[in-house]
Amino acid sequence: MACKLLLVRHGETEDNVNKIMQGQTQGRLTLHGIEQARELGRRLRQEPIQVFISSDLARAAETMRIIVGERDEEAQRQAQVIHTPLLRERDWGSFTGHYIPDLQTAVFPDDVEPLEDLKKRAAQFLSELRKHHSGHTVLAVGHGIINKAVQSVYFGRPMNEIEKMQNCEVRVMEL
Repeated sequence: MACKLLLVRHGETEDNVNKIMQGQTQGRLTLHGIEQARELGRRLRQEPIQVFISSDLARAAETMRIIVGERDEEAQRQAQVIHTPLLRERDWGSFTGHYIPDLQTAVFPDDVEPLEDLKKRAAQFLSELRKHHSGHTVLAVGHGIINKAVQSVYFGRPMNEIEKMQNCEVRVMEL
């Protein structure tokens, strides 16, 4: 049986607004990001989602908590909620905390997580879904670059061919 994956990018954060490289920092949703998550939760309220998975970083975990909170009480009680480091954003090393436009021409330092490692995490995430959540609908909240890596592995395409996800955007995949 297939697993239906609803892949979501977390709600807007303060660092998104300020164009700061967040990497694996916790991050904080803006009021707009909270409302984005609420709206997505309302849109998906009737979707038969059995499993909710998020990155273990606060901005993704909070987005997921808000989405689950929009479900009725019984659905909230029955929801399986999982936090995983597999969906963490790319580790930007010493680029973390810097103003993104200033990094456009910068040489990547050695402490930035290699794309190969990021894609290995994405492949492991997809493998775990297939292994443990066959026949389920899973909503997974990640981050911009890890979500690109998940889609790159799933579609067998280079990451630069995967369109950037907007905050609280959903992409559906059948595994």
